[in-house]
Amino acid sequence: MAKEYRISAERLEELKQELTYLKTVREKEVAELIKEARSFGDLSENSEYDEAKNEQGKLYSRMAELEEILSNYTLIEDAERSADMIHVGTTVVVRDLEFDEELTYEIVGSQEADPMNGRISEESPFGRALLGRKIGEEVIVEAPAGNIKYQILKIER
Repeated sequence: MAKEYRISAERLEELKQELTYLKTVREKEVAELIKEARSFGDLSENSEYDEAKNEQGKLYSRMAELEEILSNYTLIEDAERSADMIHVGTTVVVRDLEFDEELTYEIVGSQEADPMNGRISEESPFGRALLGRKIGEEVIVEAPAGNIKYQILKIER
């Protein structure tokens, strides 16, 4: 069974544009690199040819990944969500009870995760712990360094 990817409408459009770019522009650029590298002669000792073929492999791998996502996605709909519960697409403010520190995160699908910028995957331990919770609840997140306790302060759509 194929994995289902939950993505926002914005991310869906980004992925479609990336795939179109890779198929129309980048594929031709890589083909031209291979053609140029072949003209240098003996392929067994031709590092330009090897590099161009590696680039082609990466390109086809990314294209296959995008096609997989685009054939198995579910769009995150705003109407499906309750305003007082944490869902994919909501922004949540939590307090780290150990350090008494407020943190803000957006819960997103796995394809949109960017932890360094506060975008947490629904599939991460932290994201799973928050899903379905309400303001005032305390959650315990299992982390490599031990359990971390948070209190949910605010939920925004």
